[in-house]
Amino acid sequence: MNQALAGIDFAPVIPLWLLAGLALLALLALLPALARREAGADGARRFAPARGAWLRALAFAALLLALANPRLVEETRQTRPDIALLLVDRSDSAGLGARPGQITAARDAIEARARRLPDLELRTVEVPEGGNQGTRLHSAMERALADIPRARLAGVMALTDGQVHDVPEAAALDAPFHLLLPGRPGEVDRRIRVIEAPGFGIVGRPVELRVVVEDLGAAESDGAARLTIRRDGQPPRVESVPVGREHRLAVPIERGGQTVVELTAETRAGPGGGEVSDRNNRTVIAINGVRDRLRVLLVSGEPHAGQRTWRRLLKADPNVDLVHFTILRPPEKDDLTPLHELALIAFPVRELFQVKLREFDLIVFDRFGNRGLLPPVYLRNIADYVRGGGALLLAVGPEFAGPTSLAATPLGQILPARPPSGPGAAQAALLEQPFRPFVTQLGARHPVTENLPGANSFTAEGANLADASWGRWYRALRADARAGSTVMQGPGGGPLMVLDRVGEGRVALVLSDHIWLWSRGHDGGGPQQELLRRIAHWTMKEPELEEEDLSARIEHGHLTITRRSLEPGPPPEITVTAPDGTTSRHQAEARGAGRAVAERTALLPGVWQATDGTRTTFAAAEATNPMEVADLRADAAPLRPLVLASGGGLRWLGEAAAPEVPELRRTAPGRDAAGPGWIGLRRNGDHTVTGITALPLLPPWLALPLVLGLALLAWRREGR
Repeated sequence: MNQALAGIDFAPVIPLWLLAGLALLALLALLPALARREAGADGARRFAPARGAWLRALAFAALLLALANPRLVEETRQTRPDIALLLVDRSDSAGLGARPGQITAARDAIEARARRLPDLELRTVEVPEGGNQGTRLHSAMERALADIPRARLAGVMALTDGQVHDVPEAAALDAPFHLLLPGRPGEVDRRIRVIEAPGFGIVGRPVELRVVVEDLGAAESDGAARLTIRRDGQPPRVESVPVGREHRLAVPIERGGQTVVELTAETRAGPGGGEVSDRNNRTVIAINGVRDRLRVLLVSGEPHAGQRTWRRLLKADPNVDLVHFTILRPPEKDDLTPLHELALIAFPVRELFQVKLREFDLIVFDRFGNRGLLPPVYLRNIADYVRGGGALLLAVGPEFAGPTSLAATPLGQILPARPPSGPGAAQAALLEQPFRPFVTQLGARHPVTENLPGANSFTAEGANLADASWGRWYRALRADARAGSTVMQGPGGGPLMVLDRVGEGRVALVLSDHIWLWSRGHDGGGPQQELLRRIAHWTMKEPELEEEDLSARIEHGHLTITRRSLEPGPPPEITVTAPDGTTSRHQAEARGAGRAVAERTALLPGVWQATDGTRTTFAAAEATNPMEVADLRADAAPLRPLVLASGGGLRWLGEAAAPEVPELRRTAPGRDAAGPGWIGLRRNGDHTVTGITALPLLPPWLALPLVLGLALLAWRREGR
């Protein structure tokens, strides 16, 4: 809008200091005439200016005025409208209950009222969810203000629940900041806060969690609340915990891998009203179970070239405590010398295989032939140890087919393969010829032997695609596989490596003593260390080597379910149960090597459950924005300093569907910007000058005769 404004302006023709000097000289010249005294009729002397003094003063004044050059100036201005900023909070906490409806209705009302105010432009900025950084309302305001000239800023209005997490300590604004909050003051929110939770736990030992249940905004926080503890989908346990005080929980770690613990505090209710939301009444904690210092018993039999293979492997693992005994007496030295006279130390048979047997996580027999060292009762103890959950690994040689074979002892009941029996069976069982170990189709799916470097491969239809490229072995034992999974084959397609589950435990049988050739690099070598590591860890039930397994993980709001199985056929359908109880079905996609994967988004915090009909797994989803759900009350405290410093107003919209939106008024700078029922937007009056017209009030053609005329009159008056 254009405006025309007129006023008097001065444009001196000489510098101001010179004009001031001339005025001073004129005053000095006038002082004698103005200060003249003369005697009156009564004889008293009085001030009586000389004749023509005033005319002289007018002449000087006209001269100084002409030099000051007065002008009548008329400006044509184009006024620019002021700009008001409206911030609309769209974070998670602002979306609870009736808040989004109130905020939207208040926004519509403010925009409608702003359109009716002249010379005002309203800019609306929505503040989105800030990920894991909380509500970034102040940052959004600073970005919007960067495009607004501060001379035109009328004020800022924020429609938010007040849970803002980026307000600096010394926040300042040179315009009124008005805070409009949904609901009414005095809201209460119950939350469960984890003070301390370990990320790892030792299998077989409980871990301690420190938590506190708090009632934010409550006048009194005494009393107790029921806390429900769920672990990996097991039946829940309920405890009564004091509100506002730390509580300690013991959680047992029963297996390796991830243990998911969900804690839920009961919803608060009472005469003062319930809480805002129960979204932060629940928290999920994931604890990774690890084994503490695996204890391994290694018993080496008769000496052979690869005798130290297992010892090197197990000693290289810093997490393994190894107890190793070596039987140095070869079979051909059977001279009936008592064992206690041959051993460097007494072989603690009873101590190892009866008293402390169950303290070991794995027992390894390397080319061990039973020459009376282990009575049948101790071998039965080992078999019972495996059935009860222990692990046994045998790497055998020619002794396995002879009279000292462990297959002919009570331990043979749990072995997955047995050598042939009968006359001449020992010679027939020994195969001494060059061959390359062959991974079976089942082995290609088994985690112990899948994707081994240099292994043979198969097509999707099961045909052999490429032969193995690793080095050859030269001796194997013929045996009949009667149980378990044959993952590698030797000469003639006979079993070379057999893995089996016995009761709660596991047994691994390697029917050759030439794996050490790979470590020497013979004929190109092979993945000896990796294969032996996988065998040992599979027997000790490491979760990543489970052949029948269903696992799930959540990363960045995305749920990935992986099913591993040795069973051929199409992958099954996966049923996923969200934390709110809703279920969905997803067809898993085959990814090769016995794996199938199903994926979906998982934004809801809590415990997600997945099942393929046989196995069930759990995954923990934390809140995508922990800062946002830490306090769900509508609270003015974070923004109150900014409101007070800017002279703005704080208003509650009420709890009704139609919010109580204050009126908008334009206020002058320096006046109050808020009052009962209204908030003010400053009127800045910013403008742009589009034209200037100047008319001299005492041009030279008028000033010269005026000054000379007054000077002449003054001279004639004074000359009389």
